Amino acid sequence: MARLTHIFTRFAVVVSEWTGKPAIFVLALFSVILWGATGPIFDYSDTWQLVINTSTTIVTFLMVFLLQNAQTRDTRAIQAKLNELILTSAAENRFIGIENLDEEDLRHLDRLVEKAAKRHQEKHDGKEDEGGERNEAVIAKSVVKQKRRRVSRTASTGNQSKKAGSSRKPA
Repeated sequence: MARLTHIFTRFAVVVSEWTGKPAIFVLALFSVILWGATGPIFDYSDTWQLVINTSTTIVTFLMVFLLQNAQTRDTRAIQAKLNELILTSAAENRFIGIENLDEEDLRHLDRLVEKAAKRHQEKHDGKEDEGGERNEAVIAKSVVKQKRRRVSRTASTGNQSKKAGSSRKPA
């Protein structure tokens, strides 16, 4: 299974890089123009229309999965890089893993970070805001909530694995 996943990953990378090139766009555009030009030859028949409809539907259907795979990998790689930057800098470590929060928590964190940025600006302008500690407590609470969810999901997954009789290899 791992070998099959690796083969699909390589295939997805090659195809997504290949299809993103301008020459491929020009080829696709040329194909549509050629199809349109052949309309009078085939008397704009149902079969003539079916050729373009079927081919574009199939290509679109397959490309969605390939591009989603490439995008997911890219997102994971970017997250790993950002997490490494957070860990090796003076940034707050508690922001690692916030991509797993639900939408409401993320919006709340966005507002808190925006307020913190304004406070930071005001601090440098000589105007200190007193709400900083309260906002940091709310951020910490959101991160703790996220960790609890992750732990409970891991625990429930572990219980399911034990019930199924599977054993995990140590990392």
